[in-house]
Amino acid sequence: MYPAETTDPQPSDTDPATARAVVFTLTSSAAGSEREDTIAVEAPLELRIGGRPVTVLMRTPGHDEELVTGFLFGEGVIADADDIIAFERPDAERANVLNVRLMVARRAFNLDRPFYSNSSCGICGKRSLESVELHAPAVQSSLTISRTVLTELPERLRAAQPVFARTGGVHASGLFTAAGELVAVREDVGRHNALDKLVGRALNEGQVPLSGRVLLVSGRVSYELVQKAVAAGIPVLAAVGAPSSLAVELATRFGITLIGFLRPSGMNVYANPRRVVD
Repeated sequence: MYPAETTDPQPSDTDPATARAVVFTLTSSAAGSEREDTIAVEAPLELRIGGRPVTVLMRTPGHDEELVTGFLFGEGVIADADDIIAFERPDAERANVLNVRLMVARRAFNLDRPFYSNSSCGICGKRSLESVELHAPAVQSSLTISRTVLTELPERLRAAQPVFARTGGVHASGLFTAAGELVAVREDVGRHNALDKLVGRALNEGQVPLSGRVLLVSGRVSYELVQKAVAAGIPVLAAVGAPSSLAVELATRFGITLIGFLRPSGMNVYANPRRVVD
């Protein structure tokens, strides 16, 4: 028998990235059962610049300042973390509002983007083809990485994903050295958010351009992930899933080594294979 009603998920008291929900589990061979489950949190973050609302980011709470730093950098609003004077929570009761005070805005952000950005697409809602076009130099790096090291990275990334382990509901982006050492990882319901958090962290530590790092992302690779990698100067972008045609085109054009279907048994290299060595 199905439950008479369900209740909204309840946020965790200790982990803002997860919540508890009552689920009714059905199988083909047994009666249904009711139990509690841990799920990933998706919540809106209203971003304000100088007190003015400019967009809403659907994200997993946690590392919000890194997310906004990376997001504004990818959008060309800031050139580095020093352009940010301060982050402010306008209301202590509203954890999902973040105001940023900037020294200089590199361009008029609100003229080019609608007031809402969903967690599944980093560029959805752009108003023109010109606004999607990437204006950046090609990535310059002498980094090489062995294919043996590459095939070990997915397992290392998976082992560093605590929210995914508990929920199965978030993406991850991880930065590695050419020797395969994990430098940092971030998780989020949005794959582009996870990367923005990672880039924001690197900006705060003065590490951009990331010309000596390898980026591994969970899931597929679409245009916006390559776009963000180009902006951050990352020479190698690998994924456990497939790339889109536009992702391959952009990586080829801007000198990024693009790898898809990365597995312990091998990989597909779609662009600039010279950095993958035996």
